[in-house]
Amino acid sequence: MTRLLLTSIGELTTNVVGAGDDPADPTGLIRDAVLLIEDGRVAWAGPGVDAPALVRERTAARRETGDDPSSRRGTVLSREGGSSADADVVDVGGRAVIPGFVDSHTHLVFGGDRADEFEARMAGVAYAAGGIRRTVAATRAATDDELRGRLAGLVAELHAQGTTTFEVKTGYDLTVAGEARLARLAREVTDEVTFLGAHVVPAEYQDDRDAYVDLVCGEMLDAVASRARWIDVFCERGGFTDAEAERILRAGATRGLRPRVHGNQLGPGDGVRIAVALGAASVDHCTYLSDDDIAALALGDTVATLLPGVEFSTRHPYPDARRLIDAGVTVALASDCNPGTSFTTSMPLMIALAVREMGMTVAEAVWAATAGGARALDRTDVGRLAVGCRADIIVLDAPSRTHLAYRPGVPLIESVITGGIPVR
Repeated sequence: MTRLLLTSIGELTTNVVGAGDDPADPTGLIRDAVLLIEDGRVAWAGPGVDAPALVRERTAARRETGDDPSSRRGTVLSREGGSSADADVVDVGGRAVIPGFVDSHTHLVFGGDRADEFEARMAGVAYAAGGIRRTVAATRAATDDELRGRLAGLVAELHAQGTTTFEVKTGYDLTVAGEARLARLAREVTDEVTFLGAHVVPAEYQDDRDAYVDLVCGEMLDAVASRARWIDVFCERGGFTDAEAERILRAGATRGLRPRVHGNQLGPGDGVRIAVALGAASVDHCTYLSDDDIAALALGDTVATLLPGVEFSTRHPYPDARRLIDAGVTVALASDCNPGTSFTTSMPLMIALAVREMGMTVAEAVWAATAGGARALDRTDVGRLAVGCRADIIVLDAPSRTHLAYRPGVPLIESVITGGIPVR
């Protein structure tokens, strides 16, 4: 058995209701905490004073001997009546610890660059969805090795900024073989692969939309389904109509792919209605919502995934997270990392924007970037530090999670652990 023991945690966010001092706190905040990991899973988390015998005895032994707190190796004394075992011991020195970020919406497999579009938007040019076709052309021209190299660099960025679980969409080739290639490359780095053949109608089908929808629902879906878990549709003006979106999502469901929806980003629309009606795990963007949209989300299980990096990059209005949360809607935060409208992998930035621009508290934003993202991916094993969950952990170089919004742009990720193994 491999063990990792984190001690002297100043503030531990578990996302376990009732774990902390406030029984109603959904983030389960524990102060002066200890966390034990065994074989890549959380084995125990709680206040140091209430820790099991192995934790109490190890902590006392370190204090008595005056061990250097920076030492990362030691002997953990066994639980009472058991045998002793070695473990890696990390004294985090009063730092805050939170679950690894769960980024439930990314577009990481692509070629090319669209920095000129960003510069134009900052000069006042309005955003339109047509830029996707530029990335499609660049992606089609890229080799596997070129795409794989870009993907590896972005995954390294995700890990460096605390993201331990992430989704990746196809959607930047829009041919049968090309979408299958993107799904194959995405599956090399994550199990959370989403088929997004319905990203935009490609130029070669602009005069025959029905033929392209037929292709997405038929041969293209057949080519991708074995490597994907999800199916998504860009249900917006410039994208796909509500009727087209429903047809595509239902076709995916017949192949075992669960629905997700890009909706209500560019204006009011039917994205939320379709997502809730079809039991989608999430509807993403949610910038323009009616009272009926919010009521439907509150009554259903579909997560509203907010992507503030897009509003930062397009100068569109930010979603009203406060309105959603007050209505009882489950909210997630994600990066929407893509080359056109949100070229960032930084979940700490999403938290800072959510707090500053969208009416969320720090606790709500951190929950949305961890447990909320897990809900959007229908995962119960990540996003929380509950016993039995995967030990995906961030140690912040700060005494509290508040610093994620209080010190925007500062690299506060001191270390990252994925499945009990340090990756940074």
